[in-house]
Amino acid sequence: MIEVLHVEAFEDNYIWLICGQNKEVVIVDPGDETPVLKQLSAQSLKPIAILCTHHHYDHVGGAAAIAHQYQIPVYGPAMEKIAAVNKPLNEGDLVEFPSLDLSLRVLSVPGHTRGHIAYYGQDSLFCGDTLFSGGCGRLFEGTAEQMTASLAKFAALPDTTRVYCAHEYTLANLKFALAVEPENEHIHELISATQAKRARFEPSLPSDMASEKKVNPFLRIHEKSVINAAEVYSKQPLDSEVAVFAAIRRWKDDF
Repeated sequence: MIEVLHVEAFEDNYIWLICGQNKEVVIVDPGDETPVLKQLSAQSLKPIAILCTHHHYDHVGGAAAIAHQYQIPVYGPAMEKIAAVNKPLNEGDLVEFPSLDLSLRVLSVPGHTRGHIAYYGQDSLFCGDTLFSGGCGRLFEGTAEQMTASLAKFAALPDTTRVYCAHEYTLANLKFALAVEPENEHIHELISATQAKRARFEPSLPSDMASEKKVNPFLRIHEKSVINAAEVYSKQPLDSEVAVFAAIRRWKDDF
């Protein structure tokens, strides 16, 4: 079983440190090197690689400095231009770290950006800005069709999958989810649990896929309650899951 530590950066980013028993770590989405270097030093951790999910600066801004200091490889999406990346990855690739007994499969999940990737292994998903607890990323470069397919890949993973997304957006996302499904008791329960965690200054993450399927409207576009809400918002019938997703995404953008 891997241990995953979090490093807080900027206003609401999480940088993940995947840790082995030997103090070696793999760093996921280091947007800022300063808090990462501080935690590495404080806990005597030794980074052996960096994983990037997409090109946005708040996910890659610290990668070059950390890689240079420790002389470690930087993995990232082959379809995006990230200066620090020297190990480009595509759908289905395996990233293996034997000393951590860790093997991660690469998933191509465009939508938020054109070349966004995620990493799955050890019952854990490092999904960047594609999936959030209670929500999903904005469509900055991709299409509704792409994001619907990307989220379907996640939904097909085991319910026990721990979801390590990259931002503390949970309460804001759940507020919107409740607007979509006001009668969904799972959302009410998760809001209460998340408020308690945040009051203790604890991260709301990781989530898990079982919970997301119960509360996340972007994973529930096949549910009658979500379809009905999307049609009321759109003021027209919606004839496909992609159309439902697109309507919910537009609604969230303006929420």
